Amino acid sequence: MSEVLNHQQIKKKITRMAYEIYERNLHSNGVVIAGITGMGTILADLLVQELKQISPLQVEEIEVILDKTNIVSEEIELSAEIELSGKTLILVDDVLNTGKTLAYAMKPFLDVELYKMEIAVLVNRSHGQFPLRPDYTGYELSTTLNEHIKVDFSGDQYSVHLH
Repeated sequence: MSEVLNHQQIKKKITRMAYEIYERNLHSNGVVIAGITGMGTILADLLVQELKQISPLQVEEIEVILDKTNIVSEEIELSAEIELSGKTLILVDDVLNTGKTLAYAMKPFLDVELYKMEIAVLVNRSHGQFPLRPDYTGYELSTTLNEHIKVDFSGDQYSVHLH
């Protein structure tokens, strides 16, 4: 198992992603950061904290609740009812593997008149089996399908490992 990103590098990636989100959404009627259950929710929270420090954007946060092990047949829910009409939605997950999880996570938002929907990931593995490309990426990493990325936001030392 080899370390890909250490704590300081991850913090810098999150700060850079937050500045990109701010720059691209200066004139937005509001930004909703939607973290996917698990590490996506933690990354979303870190992005929201950073955005609130660096920008005057109206930022709200919700969780997209889904079971990644049974994504096709399970119900996908939101942690709260929130007004999304006319706002920018940024769907957040820790790692973009095939794009399947992100594709299904879009489901609750397809009937809403969003201004736009964007995707933010900490690590993009570029194994796109679904036609999704992230708008905000912390780190691009070419891997084989047999390799796995582990993002760890527990404790006070975040890390990303390849194994």
